[in-house]
Amino acid sequence: MNRLLLTMGMVAVAATTLMAQNAPQLGKDPVAKVVAAMTNEEKASFLVGTGMAGFSGMGMEDATKNATKTSDKDMQAAASQIGIIGETHQLVDGAAGTSYAIPRLGIPSFVMTDGPAGVRINPTRKGTSQTYYCTAFPVGILLASTWNKALVNSVGKAMGNEVLEYGCDVLLAPAMNIHRSPLCGRNFEYYSEDPYLAGEISASMVKGLQSNGVGVSVKHFAANNQEIGRMGVDSRMSARALREIYLRGFERVVKEANPWTIMSSYNKINGTYTSQSYDLLTTILRDEWGFKGMVMTDWMGGKDAVAQIKAGNDLLMPGMPNQKAAILKALNDGTLSQADANKCITRILNTILISPRYKKYAYTDKPDLKAHAVVTRNSASEGMVLLKNDNNTLPLAKNLKKIAAFGYTSYDFIAGGGGSGDVNEAYTISLVDGLQNAGFTFDNNLKEVNLKYLTDQKAKQPKLSPLIAGMILKRIPDYAPTADEINASVASNDIAFITIGRNSTEGNDRQVEGDFNLSQSEQQMMKNVCEAYHKAGKKVVVILNVAGVIETASWKELPDAILLAWQGGQEGGNSVADILTGKVNPSGKLPSSFPMSITDVPSTKNFPDASKIDAMKMMTQGFGASGEKKELEKNTDYTNYEEGIYVGYRYFDSFGVKVSYPFGYGMSYTKFTYSNPVLTKKGNLITVSCTVTNSGKVAGKEVVELYVAAPGKTMEKPAKELRGFAKTALLQPGKSQVVTISFTDAELASFDEASSSWVTESGNYQALIAASATDIRLTKPFTLTGRTIEKVHKVMLPQETLTLLKK
Repeated sequence: MNRLLLTMGMVAVAATTLMAQNAPQLGKDPVAKVVAAMTNEEKASFLVGTGMAGFSGMGMEDATKNATKTSDKDMQAAASQIGIIGETHQLVDGAAGTSYAIPRLGIPSFVMTDGPAGVRINPTRKGTSQTYYCTAFPVGILLASTWNKALVNSVGKAMGNEVLEYGCDVLLAPAMNIHRSPLCGRNFEYYSEDPYLAGEISASMVKGLQSNGVGVSVKHFAANNQEIGRMGVDSRMSARALREIYLRGFERVVKEANPWTIMSSYNKINGTYTSQSYDLLTTILRDEWGFKGMVMTDWMGGKDAVAQIKAGNDLLMPGMPNQKAAILKALNDGTLSQADANKCITRILNTILISPRYKKYAYTDKPDLKAHAVVTRNSASEGMVLLKNDNNTLPLAKNLKKIAAFGYTSYDFIAGGGGSGDVNEAYTISLVDGLQNAGFTFDNNLKEVNLKYLTDQKAKQPKLSPLIAGMILKRIPDYAPTADEINASVASNDIAFITIGRNSTEGNDRQVEGDFNLSQSEQQMMKNVCEAYHKAGKKVVVILNVAGVIETASWKELPDAILLAWQGGQEGGNSVADILTGKVNPSGKLPSSFPMSITDVPSTKNFPDASKIDAMKMMTQGFGASGEKKELEKNTDYTNYEEGIYVGYRYFDSFGVKVSYPFGYGMSYTKFTYSNPVLTKKGNLITVSCTVTNSGKVAGKEVVELYVAAPGKTMEKPAKELRGFAKTALLQPGKSQVVTISFTDAELASFDEASSSWVTESGNYQALIAASATDIRLTKPFTLTGRTIEKVHKVMLPQETLTLLKK
């Protein structure tokens, strides 16, 4: 009997080996043949990821019901279960996730890693003393402020090299949702309030990243414009707003840059989860735009795994056992067709075929971090925006060597945002570090008192992980210097710096008081320092080390200069120093408007008030996406986009609302004059050019912005819309450059809801050549004969009538 069993076992092993040998192999056989060879078990496994560290495998609703305690351990468990941030120890330690491998068919896993400001993996690993630090590049809002597509492309190339050399295949970036409200907690990693600028910057980033032979996952598709309630909030909007504002940038990236993958967002749009929306993922993305790549969910996104596959959401990440079970059951009982599953599997396999891991790339784990530090330093300085510079306060005069630095962020500079947008970098250069590197000295008494205050305050905070702390803890209030400390500093220093710091992260939105607005201690510090230094005939410079737009109107008259530094990555302090010393002439322009007040922003009444949200409760209850409710909460369970197409400058300009700093604004140490406007039309192509001359005394770069004002007679139109931009080379004093911007009449089309078409209007147009949305330098008129550019599917309509702003 034993011999018989042994013989049968050997036969079974031999048969299994023979089957594996005879099975089609990915890359050697047609993809269709490989798909046909999969069992239903393999298909169900392949359509979901392999899970992540600490993940229990339960669904989000079950996880949130079980995560009701408030200890750090329970919060960590809740965080891992509801998909705040992914982490796997498979293949690349600390990467966000991996796909499922099927060795018998020659199918390897591929590795996905965060994120928008650089690769996010664990910097140390068990069993080795080697470190795996990554470069913290500038955040997205800063890169958009460069208005320099070539520079952003170079950042993408450097970032993509780290993806490649650390053994990853797809970077979960760029993030390009619209700045609908300044309060969105994730605006730091998004680009702009304008879909054209966001689309162009994102396309440049994608091209740079993918030039390394690695892929991207452009996210979050679509309308992920708030973090409170993000796991299930219903973004309710008109078809026109959806098409013109929230999808237009994604469309540009798909058509211009051919990203490998797209990541669907957590939220619903007009009643349907985006990851379960056939209309979004198949009808619009694939049928209308021609996207050929793969779609993956955001981590734990959506609710119905089978519906996601049917919609064309190919890969469910990070992968949950209950998702696999649901898909397998549906395949076996026929409620999920083999055709729908096979389409998704085919797209995943096509992505694997072009991945470095499939090609067995011999990655080094040693990217050139020194070279990339230079890239981040240079790119950060080009995206910082000079908001104010009275009496040539900047660049700093050579006799100003002793600096009094107020605000603890001067010593604890913020490199970037939190969550999946965080990076484990080897170091961060603070403002003080950067200026000391440039030869300046600082008031040690102020340094010591600020650092001691910060250390003491941090010690009082709950012992939470950086991830959890970033989402639920308020920022430590700034140190309020005493009158004696301020007066003592005046006598021994040449100039004062005040650094205002703001961090932000996924999972929560910003509060108005103490975040968008300055805190009381910051206001008092600003007033007292400016009064004391001005009384002594000395100047004050404010540095904004912030994650997004803040209120400036109430205090901007106090200091002599204001530099918007954003979050410049690990070299941020050096980049700021390069501008303050004049080594770099600032050339950044605002990618979003700075309003006079948060109440002036039209989305404010339809945006969650973070000050009324219990962050701990929100964490344990799934960010407002818990089970069925009798009554839905406005701005948490659903949000009405009543402002429609009037987002950012489209609203302020169209309705005559004054702003503190307009879209596209940014100062320089030199002056530029615009002349010789020329407009030509050839068929449907319109070309506008002008001559830009550096009429100042130092070399500099200028961004030329092209807006178009439409007739607005047969269709409601904003006052003007950005339709092109270009940045000059570094122009020496007296030198000129001819800047040329081209666009087609299709770029001027608006979405007509009645006919579900993109149409241009007949009539007289104005091409507005500008230095900002409110600084129009030259104007050229032209006429168009209206036409239907494209008729599209009538899908994703609001389920009920919305009250919309009218011009």
